[in-house]
Amino acid sequence: MTHDRQLTVASLLAILLMTVHVSDDIRRGISPPGADNIGGVAIFLVWLTGTLLLAGRPAGYVIMFLGGIFGAAMPVLHMTGSRYPAIVQSGGGFFFVWTLFAVGTVGAFAAILAARALWRRPIPGTGVGERSNTLGAKT
Repeated sequence: MTHDRQLTVASLLAILLMTVHVSDDIRRGISPPGADNIGGVAIFLVWLTGTLLLAGRPAGYVIMFLGGIFGAAMPVLHMTGSRYPAIVQSGGGFFFVWTLFAVGTVGAFAAILAARALWRRPIPGTGVGERSNTLGAKT
């Protein structure tokens, strides 16, 4: 499996896990329910667009990198909160913790793959990152 395909799969999985996690946050009252939650739809739409429509392009890699960082930050944000121990002990605490571990791991993996893809992109006109065939001609 190519790294771009791995990145697409990881990003889609991170989006799925994040939507489940945000929904659980709203249900638990961590994020208040209301019309403000529509902003989340816009964020997930941009992330999905970057993953599927802008795949293989620098803008897509940047969006997937930021989404991955966002996912990787969820365990840090929640596990350092004052309400975390009470949430873990409540009904559904296992699911809450599991989604934190899953979204944090997959998000970090997606961010690493996106950063790697951005780092390895050739810089046009400089010869940096451009491949050459066995005869030394650029391809």
